[in-house]
Amino acid sequence: MLETNETDRPRRSVSPYKAGIKSVCPHCAAAPLFHNILEVYETCPGCGFDLSAADPGDGAQVFVILVLGGLCAVLGFVLYGLLDMPIWALALTLGVFALIGSVWMLRVFKATLIALQFHHDARQGSVDEQKAKS
Repeated sequence: MLETNETDRPRRSVSPYKAGIKSVCPHCAAAPLFHNILEVYETCPGCGFDLSAADPGDGAQVFVILVLGGLCAVLGFVLYGLLDMPIWALALTLGVFALIGSVWMLRVFKATLIALQFHHDARQGSVDEQKAKS
């Protein structure tokens, strides 16, 4: 599954974007990444890949707020302005759209960020004591 290129850096055959959209393991792309709704497995149920270091932080939430907020605003203007929808129906429609859209987008964006993290071998930064003294 892993190949090496000229820099001896492991290259994974699974596209991080395909793994993110499908919300599957970034290593095997066969097993689901989440159990429940948004909880990431500690290890992949399919291949046993260690997912405990997966930490997308708040990046997924920020993207969802910005993208879904813009979509809700445009949809609200269209429904109210062009279709003359009553306020109660507009609030109900946008509320359902925001709720379903946010859960779906959080799964996709969180899975994509996790897959990109493993694809690029991202880790917590640290300072080497020997290099810091020189």
